[in-house]
Amino acid sequence: MSVPTPDTPEARAPITSKRQLIDYIAAGEKPESQWRIGTEHEKFPFLTDSLAPVPYDGPRSIKALLDGLKGRFGWTGLYEGSNIIGLTDPHGMGSISLEPGGQFELSGAPLATVHETCDEVHNHLAQVREIGDSLGIGFLGLGASPLWTRAETPVMPKGRYNIMAPYMDKKGKHGRDMMFRTSTVQVNLDFSSEADMVKKLKVSLALQPVATALFANSPFTEGKPNGYKSFRSAVWLDTDPDRSGMLPFAFEQGMGYERYVDYALDVPMYFVYRDGHYHNVAGESFRAFLEGKLLQLPGERPTLHDWSDHLTTIFPEVRLKKFLEMRGADTGPWRTLCALPALWVGILYHQASLDGAWELVKDWSAEDRQKLREAVPREALQAKVKGRLVQDVAKDMLDLSRKGLGERRIVGCKGKTETRFLDELDGIAASGRTRADELLQLYDTRWNHDVRPVFRDFAY
Repeated sequence: MSVPTPDTPEARAPITSKRQLIDYIAAGEKPESQWRIGTEHEKFPFLTDSLAPVPYDGPRSIKALLDGLKGRFGWTGLYEGSNIIGLTDPHGMGSISLEPGGQFELSGAPLATVHETCDEVHNHLAQVREIGDSLGIGFLGLGASPLWTRAETPVMPKGRYNIMAPYMDKKGKHGRDMMFRTSTVQVNLDFSSEADMVKKLKVSLALQPVATALFANSPFTEGKPNGYKSFRSAVWLDTDPDRSGMLPFAFEQGMGYERYVDYALDVPMYFVYRDGHYHNVAGESFRAFLEGKLLQLPGERPTLHDWSDHLTTIFPEVRLKKFLEMRGADTGPWRTLCALPALWVGILYHQASLDGAWELVKDWSAEDRQKLREAVPREALQAKVKGRLVQDVAKDMLDLSRKGLGERRIVGCKGKTETRFLDELDGIAASGRTRADELLQLYDTRWNHDVRPVFRDFAY
């Protein structure tokens, strides 16, 4: 489900009606027997001797990492001009891509079980460690870069980022921080119908801040505490409100594919990709593009490939494409990379758990949801919603997820079901202490107010 849109004649044919845009999303519907789990996670490469960020070029570089993985493990290179910018599995089992500041991202294959996605994460980390060790490069799983300034952070040679970054500067204070200094883990999940999509979207939007609290893991910036448990989440509060946020319209009567398409049509564009070149159309409307009225490309009309590109530049807390993307969590250690898909699969892939989750959140108003979203980056599990601690809501959420995973009865290693992947989160919810709290305690004690040991103690 994370594989790029195929470059087919259909994808390259001009769009003639809004209905095609709606049908593009609706085509993601799948019967429950075909529902899959697509896990993506990012991490920060660093030079193990100096703790500096890894440049794109040179003997110890992002390019060398990609070339090493390609040569050693049989990945296929993706190029922009002469620059290698990613890798794909020749058998369609996921891809590796670069985020703007060199964050290394695995976009996993669509898999049937959490056991399989956890094996995928394990195998990927083993591969990057093998190549990284030979180059003196390590990988850190935190939600935000703990040490480097924006100026010290490298910029990857991808044309779209040269358009996005300057536009971000016009729309908020933290757009470049989002691009260059944050890392996330997310899971992509399926729906069976429009009604199923709407219910899953509403539940996951309402509970996304609770997931943010459980996974909070970014308390440092530029070598010191930043005042947040999830700085990554705080960054999004001041990053282009036109394309981010909690989507209050999703809870209104009449929500469906067409309502989301109408929203997406009016989200300002970044670029149009034609003939190997990114054309800067930042701020223009896809609706105008649909009518052939882009000033930069007069008379040009979009294709489904353009629509697919545009949907990837919309960044709400839960994103709808041909599947739903849970976007609220900081990246973290191996066990939390497996916990995130487990958490959401248990709720969204089991009807009774989905219904129970809706009972948890159905009385929350748009104002309640927004206040929760704004409180969680700083307060995490100690934030409140309608008088309840997020810590207690998280326990209820985990109970529902555990029930859903248990009902799947999918047994993996050592005869254990998928519920075992929630154990880490159960501990966090029971204690009320996030990984960010643990890091801050280390900073104040054993690390002696020096953030650099995080690279030693918490690298993959």
